[in-house]
Amino acid sequence: MTSPVPPREPDAAVLEAVATGIPSALSDLGHLVRIPGMAWPAFDQTQLERSAEAVATLASDTGVFDEVRVLRAAIPGTDEQGQPAVLATRAARNGKPTILLYAHHDVQPPGDDALWETPPFEPTVRDGRLYGRGAADDKAGIMAHIASIRAVHEVLGDDLDLGIAMFIEGEEEYGSRSFAQFLSDNKEALRADAIVVADSGNWDSVTPGLTVSLRGNARFTLRVRTLDHASHSGMFGGAVPDAMMSTVKLLSTLWNSDGSVAVAGMTERDAPTPDYTEATLRDEAGLLPGTTPIGDGTILSRIWNKPAVTVIGIDATSVAAASNTLLPEVTVVISARVAPGQTGQAAYDALESHLRAHAPFGAELTFSDVDLGDGFLVDTSGWAVQLTRDAMHDGYGVPPVDLGVGGSIPFIADLVREFPAAQILVTGVEDPHSRAHSPNESLHLDTFRHAVATEALLLTRMNAAEL
Repeated sequence: MTSPVPPREPDAAVLEAVATGIPSALSDLGHLVRIPGMAWPAFDQTQLERSAEAVATLASDTGVFDEVRVLRAAIPGTDEQGQPAVLATRAARNGKPTILLYAHHDVQPPGDDALWETPPFEPTVRDGRLYGRGAADDKAGIMAHIASIRAVHEVLGDDLDLGIAMFIEGEEEYGSRSFAQFLSDNKEALRADAIVVADSGNWDSVTPGLTVSLRGNARFTLRVRTLDHASHSGMFGGAVPDAMMSTVKLLSTLWNSDGSVAVAGMTERDAPTPDYTEATLRDEAGLLPGTTPIGDGTILSRIWNKPAVTVIGIDATSVAAASNTLLPEVTVVISARVAPGQTGQAAYDALESHLRAHAPFGAELTFSDVDLGDGFLVDTSGWAVQLTRDAMHDGYGVPPVDLGVGGSIPFIADLVREFPAAQILVTGVEDPHSRAHSPNESLHLDTFRHAVATEALLLTRMNAAEL
């Protein structure tokens, strides 16, 4: 692959087309946000189907794709089908490369509506941001793809020879359970020279980021049991270990006194990180004034290159139903982020061994619902990476930053396995104040404009490249 210096005139024309098309793109984004498509079976699945059909219509209406389909794949090991995904394809012409554009149309549940300043599925603009569930994660990623394709097609017309595949998943927030099977079923349609995964973030609202490392994940459910039935705390307390005390003591062994992970066998990655102050952390994370950060080393090394362990759920007697009773069992969900370079399986094995070794008073431990994902490190030497950095520079007007991300995108390992020759480019439309997965999720509108400009420039310049 060669990547010649791209001509300036198509760049200027496509940037003008992007600017003209932004109002329409934001209107379409608002329409998508209004569709509460959640992949959990507890929610109305017709809404997720409606969401997929809406995305398929947007893809068809670009006039670019040879074929647009809504598809499902089997979930391995079950008799179930996965959630609806959209696959749109056009073949490359005249020796041009093919690019695969990924995003997802399913969203996180909104949580407590009372915590939202405006209704979660009613897109609302205020202070330069669009608020709504999925406004950033990841329906803005879908519209970045659609808007950039529209602009490039408007400018290049019949001279658009670039192959484009667009895969909009419908179950990313639900664990991508059929993702690997979907890739296998549609391998030839998805095969590409470069893959853009538009599901990450940026350094800040004005500075683009190219994600070059991601942590892996190891999530599981742990049941701690000490009694075969509940007992009176007055009659037996002080002699009988209840499950809650055992759970608290056990969980406390997972961290050192400074909050860093204390699990032998969970590794760290040694890599430099950009400057990032505690003040910035406080602002972006919402840390309370009297609360101190945890961990050791630079702040970004703690987020990007070291493991983290979080208890994200617990089943026990509620406060409203509390009585003077020794609990026989407590169940928790533990989510660990795994340093790049260590597999999710290795991290889980270390966690399970640690917990079994530290179970207090002989408490009975049961592990279930294990969900693992590997981290990712980008080979930054490829032609597509440099092309992307240049497009970001011109799309945002400032140089991009190579980012590590503390979160996980486990399915990237599936992409690497199926398409080992493809260069994977992890980009996004979020900024540190987007609050993805949280109440009052939002999209910074200027960031969205710059992201669309970046992708349109990338597609234009790839169209000028030769295989």
